[in-house]
Order: sequence, then structure tokens, then C-alpha cells
Amino acid sequence: MDDRLETYLADPVLRRMHDDIRAKGPVRPIQVDLTHACNLRCQGCYFFSEGLDAHRAPKPSEEVEFDAFIEREKARRTNYVTILGGEPSLLLGRLKKVHDNFWGICVTNGVRKIPVEGFENLAIACSVWGDHETDMQLRGGGRQDVFAQGLANYRDDRRVVWYYTTAAGKPQEIERVVSQIVDNGNFVGFNFYGDIAALGGDVDHRRGFEGVRREVDRMIERYPDRMLYTPYIAEVITNGSLYGDRWGFDVCASLSTDHPENQERLRNGKPYLHHYRCYNADLTTTRGCCRSDNYDCENCRDTWAHMVWIMVNLEKHLGSQAEFASWLTTNYIFYLTSRIVDFEPGVAFLPAMLARLRDLRERSAHDAAITAHESARELDELVLETL
Repeated sequence: MDDRLETYLADPVLRRMHDDIRAKGPVRPIQVDLTHACNLRCQGCYFFSEGLDAHRAPKPSEEVEFDAFIEREKARRTNYVTILGGEPSLLLGRLKKVHDNFWGICVTNGVRKIPVEGFENLAIACSVWGDHETDMQLRGGGRQDVFAQGLANYRDDRRVVWYYTTAAGKPQEIERVVSQIVDNGNFVGFNFYGDIAALGGDVDHRRGFEGVRREVDRMIERYPDRMLYTPYIAEVITNGSLYGDRWGFDVCASLSTDHPENQERLRNGKPYLHHYRCYNADLTTTRGCCRSDNYDCENCRDTWAHMVWIMVNLEKHLGSQAEFASWLTTNYIFYLTSRIVDFEPGVAFLPAMLARLRDLRERSAHDAAITAHESARELDELVLETL
């Protein structure tokens, strides 16, 4: 394996990504719901659909309990926290404590601005679920233009990556949404809407995401300096496939390792995050995966869970330089989005990284086509010889 890696890393673009990541070391992640409270009730939000608000967080006056949680995780050598809720911006004091002690990313709905002072290098993932009308219906109760509020709150804020949860039947909205985010001075990543609320129609994930993925790829080509995403990530998520494995509980790597229901899965030989726990808002209990205890993976299109699935499968990506580049850029996007590697030099490097990935993948596809053509010709010649 080492010989292949060294050959692949002779490419200076791949070498830079590799060295930037190695310099920061491994990530030992957890996920925590900072609060059970939220200022929205989005249709299709797993938190309320799964009843996770039953795990009530300590009251703001009970800071000693939250401080003890921080110290326990530091003692476990945790160094990365995905901060969720509820809505984390409702508890800025606790958010600051997490930010001061760990790498991580804060997922927010954008309604309440997280201030810059004290959070200067916080990685913020701001949600949007469609253009203004769609987003208003799904997240704003048909009245509140949540997207417009988020754009106003975070104009020219380089901490912010918008995670645009695209619906299967609404590819025509993608360019409008992305262009507004770019014009707002922010960055873009993607999620894919799983129809947890069974709304059907244009948001039914069972329609398939082929048209959406084409638009995502086109946006990456158009805005390479603003996309914290790659076509390979979108391909794996929308196909639900990785080297013959199908997405599901038996391959998901983002599972609470202390959860009793996960123990058989953790022994099945598929790789997983050995340190990972997903804490409920009570800061004590954990749920099975990053979403719930129900393991309904059929409607899970979570970008971070699928990126981790890619990241823990290095060996499967060593067959060619293009495959290795797909794996390495996924890791780099994770480290860069989370601001583990230096952000401004990293985003300046994005166009070169995406161009190199595209070139390697196109060359690999071309070589595969030539090989297939030659094999077919050899078979034809063999058949003719036997006649």
C-alpha cells in the first residue's frame, strides 16, 4: 500500500492535500445536541420526527453539568464536535465553550445570527431547503422566509457554508439558490432531502436524484472557488453505493460505539469511527446513529454520514490514482469545511483541487473505455478464429 501511495502522491496537488491533513492529525469526533429547543418546526426534520426533544437539556442555570460534559470528553481525547440541536444559536454560552475546546462545526437554521466576536473561526453550516417559496413551505410554516433571514444575517460572512438540502423533484431551483448564496459572499455544500414526513410529490426521494446531481455537478464547475463539495461525494450519496456495498446500517460508520444495539454491527468487519458517540441533549444518553435509534437508512441522504463512509474506506480507493484522489478530496473537504486546516489558503486552493480531481477521473474513465473496447475486439477475434 505504501508504494502505491507514494506513486499517487508524486502529484503535487494530491501531495499538498495529504500533507495539510497529516499535519493536523486524526479526528476523534462526537456529535452533541446542544439543546432540545428550536425556533422552527421544519417538515422532514429528523429531530422532532424521531422525538429527540424528549431528551431535555440541562437548564441554562445548570452550567456545572455542561462543564462536566466538556471535561469528560476532553479526558476521552475527543477533539471534534458536530454541534446540533434543536437550534444551537439559542445557547451561545454553551456554543462558545464547545468552540473554545474542540474543532467542529455548528449546524444552524440561520434565523438567529451567531455573532462574530468570540466565534471568529467557528465553522457554521447554515441550512436551506430550496428557493424562497420551497424553503418557506418546508421550514417557515408557509409564512416565514427563513432563507432570506439567513442571507441577511450572514452576508459576506466567510465562516458560513450553506448546506442546501435539495429535493429530488426540484433541480430547477438549484442554480437560483446557489447563485444567491455565492452573491451573498458565502460557500456552498449539499444535502439531499429524505422525505421523512412522507409529503410525497416533488420532495419524494424515491423519485431519484439523477437530475439534481447533474445540476450539482454543473454548479461545482461554475463556482469552483465557493464549492466545499465534489461530484464524487454527490455520486456516492445519490447512488447509495460504494464499491459494491449498499448504504445502510451494516456499513454506516457514524454509529455510537457505546450503544448496545450497535454491537453486532461493530463486529461485522465493516470499518467505523471507533471514538464516535452521538449524545442526546441530556448530555448523557446516546442514540444509535447521528439521526436516531430507528435506523431507517432508506431515507437517509446525510452528507456528513456518507462522507465518513468514504473516509473510513481508504483501502478500497487505492486501485488507481483517480480513486485515491476521490478519497483524498473527500477528506480535504471535511478538514477544510471544519476549519481544521487553514481556511483561506484552503479555499484559494479549491479550484486547483477540483480541476485535478476532474482530470484524473476523466482520464480514468477514458482508459477504462479503451480497455473495454480492446477486450471486446479481442473477444470478437477469438470468436472468428473458432468459426
